[in-house]
Amino acid sequence: MRYDILVLGGGPAGLAAAVAARGRDKSVLVVGNRWQDSPLARAERIDNYPGLPGCTGARMLEEFHSHAARMGADFVVGRAISLMAWEGFSLTVGSEVYQGRALILAPGVVRQAKYPGEEEFLGRGVSYCATCDGMLYRNKPVVVVGRAPDAPHEANYLHTLGCQVTYVAQQPPEGLDPAIPFVRAGRLAVKGENTVTALEADGADLPCAGVFILRQAVAPTDLLPELATEGGYIRVDREMATNVEGVFAAGDCTGAPLQVSKAVGEGHVAALSACAYLDARRSE
Repeated sequence: MRYDILVLGGGPAGLAAAVAARGRDKSVLVVGNRWQDSPLARAERIDNYPGLPGCTGARMLEEFHSHAARMGADFVVGRAISLMAWEGFSLTVGSEVYQGRALILAPGVVRQAKYPGEEEFLGRGVSYCATCDGMLYRNKPVVVVGRAPDAPHEANYLHTLGCQVTYVAQQPPEGLDPAIPFVRAGRLAVKGENTVTALEADGADLPCAGVFILRQAVAPTDLLPELATEGGYIRVDREMATNVEGVFAAGDCTGAPLQVSKAVGEGHVAALSACAYLDARRSE
């Protein structure tokens, strides 16, 4: 299905954007993790959000999510793994592709350092999507780096395809097929020549043809490399527009202060700007 606006991120900024965009009668899809898995949901008390003193993070997010749902926003729970900007935007989530005419980035702060060799071998043995690329490695040795709750499921899927899977993580995973070897390791590096040849795990090489690095979220700059940043945050103007046409950003991903009220305000502005952008294009 094609939407007017894709919102990447289901926190306060993304949900506020969804509410505002639906108020302008735009179709909206919110893509992100479950709100229950947000760090904000674990906050015991929030005292600086107007009108809701002493509210728990879980209650606040539940109210935000319910509001957006009542307004008619659609939701997809999952990890965005690729984005193509062409005649709008095509966002891949798992094995599904969703299209939108405008995009609002509200993923929060994606705190993740790349492993040595990860960026160098991206597309040459390093992948972020088992569903997308698994068939390329049938009957070949691969390593799954499990950094997301669904990583064991993805590893099991690769195993069913005929891949020779090894699972690497810092803690034993739940739900992993017993036939898949597990290696406990924290210090990782991708190694290779023209393509990946091994994953180094705590000093020991695990020979492989592919490495699937499965995190909870992919950084916006990995999805959209041309996105301009400043100090590690997405650079935006007063309308929350980025340097990429049709792309807006809001919330913690745009920088301090990392506060709910700031995220909600920016989400609202980003949505109104995205709506104005779409209206202007329709009138051209």
